[in-house]
Amino acid sequence: MAEPATVLLTGFEPFDGARTNPSIDAVRLVAEQWRRPERLVTAQLPVSYERAAERLERLLAEYEPTLVVATGLAAARPGISLERLAVNLCDAPIPDNDGAQPAEVAVVDGGPTGLWTSLPVKRALVALHAADIPAVLSMTAGTYVCNAVFYRASAWAETEPGRRRAGFVHVPATEQLDLASIARALHVVLEEALDPRPDLTATSGSVS
Repeated sequence: MAEPATVLLTGFEPFDGARTNPSIDAVRLVAEQWRRPERLVTAQLPVSYERAAERLERLLAEYEPTLVVATGLAAARPGISLERLAVNLCDAPIPDNDGAQPAEVAVVDGGPTGLWTSLPVKRALVALHAADIPAVLSMTAGTYVCNAVFYRASAWAETEPGRRRAGFVHVPATEQLDLASIARALHVVLEEALDPRPDLTATSGSVS
């Protein structure tokens, strides 16, 4: 019998003076509720350009997942954001938790300017709306540590296209969406990502 597939789901530690981070809190709640046959591995990543990269690399090597969904906090957003494009740029608006504040440097020297998510984000968006969870497609995940993790995970997925999937989900503050709903949203995204069907092709872009 084949071994069950492994899913890696990550969230971030608190940052910028906050005491909590709903991304990792929701990830832990998903782990408590997980009933699917796939093995779910969860991890907290540091809000550090350097240490998050090292931690992600170790997790990928140790667990060899076929699906990676990384999550992070976008406190000003009203709902779930399904990120589409990871950009090869670190341009920190605030220092990370190690005090680093890179400006205009690459995530990976010599890497592509951008890498598209390999998650079926349009299918996930439809499923989230069907579950009455506020959600949007977002073009990029910014240029902070979230984007750097998204870029590295996407680069990893591109080494085995069709077999590996990776993407990033920004979650709002719990004042905007309660923790149970955020966890439910992550369940929905994982369900869609584990479905091997291709993504929808309906238009969902913006004029500006």
